[in-house]
Amino acid sequence: MFQHFDSLFEMMDAIPDEQAAIDHFRAIRWKNGAYCPHCGSVKVYHFKDNRTHKCGDCRKRFSIKVGTIFEDTKIPLRKWMMAIWLITSHKKGVASTQLAKDIKVTQKTAWFMLHRLRHAARTTSFNRPLTGTIEADEAFVGGKGRNMKAKDRRAGKAYNNKTVVMGMIERGGELRAKIVPDTTGPVLQQQIALNVKPGSAVYTDDWRPYRALRGIWKHDYVKHSTGEYRKGDTHTNSIESVWALLKRQIIGIHHWVSPKHLDRYISEMTWRFNRRDFFEGQRLNALLAQTEGRLTYKALIA
Repeated sequence: MFQHFDSLFEMMDAIPDEQAAIDHFRAIRWKNGAYCPHCGSVKVYHFKDNRTHKCGDCRKRFSIKVGTIFEDTKIPLRKWMMAIWLITSHKKGVASTQLAKDIKVTQKTAWFMLHRLRHAARTTSFNRPLTGTIEADEAFVGGKGRNMKAKDRRAGKAYNNKTVVMGMIERGGELRAKIVPDTTGPVLQQQIALNVKPGSAVYTDDWRPYRALRGIWKHDYVKHSTGEYRKGDTHTNSIESVWALLKRQIIGIHHWVSPKHLDRYISEMTWRFNRRDFFEGQRLNALLAQTEGRLTYKALIA
């Protein structure tokens, strides 16, 4: 049976060795019963070492790590659990350089470990549309405009090399955020349609492409271009605070993130934000419960 923890010290005290870590992970992954990661069979035999198993149908041997982000790792599962605790309990995540020091691995290993955890935290689909009151906005992630040449800023090129991220937050509920190709009407409206239930109230800024939302959604906006940031209940302060959190994570913790991997960092931040009401140990167990699927180093850097 898996355990709950309130602090990192309590977790390390309750899981004093590698076998205890394996037992904890196995209790989470196989909470509904053991199964073969190769063929899905539930006819599984357990060896006396308490670490190795064999499928009664396909006859393959495997450990509890096979078929997860931990497959083929040489890092003890106990260290992985420490890394999970740090990335899920720190509001802005943890840098690979700091993780390397904390759990005594190389920076390259820590970087790969964190990306595997971000792979586990990815969201591939949503179970329900956002409802009620929704705030939608876009953010531009990349270099600072003030670092550009003055003539380029005057020519409107400050956003040319930035990555566009669109986000929607249900007040008191979930956050959805992802990279989008641009801020044109069809792109923004498609994201709203995919994520927000028709008839919901959608609040945005005064970017013109959002005007087409009226009719399907109850749309209202604040005029940021004239300095208006609140109009009664209409505002985008919640989603703006999300962008502030994302940018503090990038600038303050990682210092720089490549556009290639930015979506992974967004997934990490979104996963953590949507579990902001969880206790620390609950977040650790929640991430351990969704570690299915491998991510190889070759695939990561491809």
